[in-house]
Amino acid sequence: MDIRKSAIDDLNEIMSIYRIAQDFMIASGNPNQWGHSYPTEELIKDDIKNEMSYLICDDNEPHAVFTLFYGLEPTYQYIENGKWLNENPYVTLHRIASDGKVHGIFKCAIDYCKSISDNIRIDTHNSNEIMQKQIEKNGFKKCGTIYVQDGSPRIAYQWSKDSIE
Repeated sequence: MDIRKSAIDDLNEIMSIYRIAQDFMIASGNPNQWGHSYPTEELIKDDIKNEMSYLICDDNEPHAVFTLFYGLEPTYQYIENGKWLNENPYVTLHRIASDGKVHGIFKCAIDYCKSISDNIRIDTHNSNEIMQKQIEKNGFKKCGTIYVQDGSPRIAYQWSKDSIE
């Protein structure tokens, strides 16, 4: 599988991938994290414009999308019931979604992130048990609780090259 930056021409395929992921999340007992309203098309356009949106492709066919944020993530400034592994520079993985046709998507995205950063942060909804298992399976440590912009809590995780056992 290959990873490339998304382009505005990819918008329809990206939104289709998100719709498939939304339906899957709802059917898997996680109806509240995204529902059918998140992420919005405007947010995805901004991700593309700011060169933060990436596609995971197999034979040039997009099967997954994620956003990679560099720098301080505002919602990560306050963490409760724990602490981050360190305060070193990090990248944040957001909005990862798959069309379900190819396996190994999460690991592919994480391996890409690990190739460019020694610290990765990610968060997920308490009801998203599938994502929690993937995050933990890929070496992330649970760090505490953060709150996203609408005030709802998320489980916060971090992977650090320095803390590999």
